[in-house]
Amino acid sequence: MYSPKRTKFRKYQKGRTGGIKPNQTDLKFGKYGLKSLESGHISARTIEAVRRVMTRKFKRTGQIWIRVFPDLPITNKPAEVRMGKGKGSVSYWVCSIQSGQILYEMDGIPFQLAKTGSQLAYQKLPLKTEFVSLNSV
Repeated sequence: MYSPKRTKFRKYQKGRTGGIKPNQTDLKFGKYGLKSLESGHISARTIEAVRRVMTRKFKRTGQIWIRVFPDLPITNKPAEVRMGKGKGSVSYWVCSIQSGQILYEMDGIPFQLAKTGSQLAYQKLPLKTEFVSLNSV
């Protein structure tokens, strides 16, 4: 799973998702990409699951770039524990996603294969996304 090597603090507050990241809305590495249409959180497990399903579809040809990294810890308290006594322990890591942000980029594969691979990725992701190509951006 993806997680940062070290962080400034062990636990963070929730914060709010929203807005647009202007520096992450364009394709930088590949010819095709997967762009988020809404804001939210994506867990490290989801990021890896999408990468695996796309790699399997592309039969290990071409290249995939993951443009997001989970850097926010999500905590939870054990079951049947009373309120109080501090914040729970870190359970998993998520990535905060803004609308318009590029999540994955692909190159070295035919257009139709990239499109079908991204359709498999839509089903794994908790956010609405769209397939973009260098020509359409």
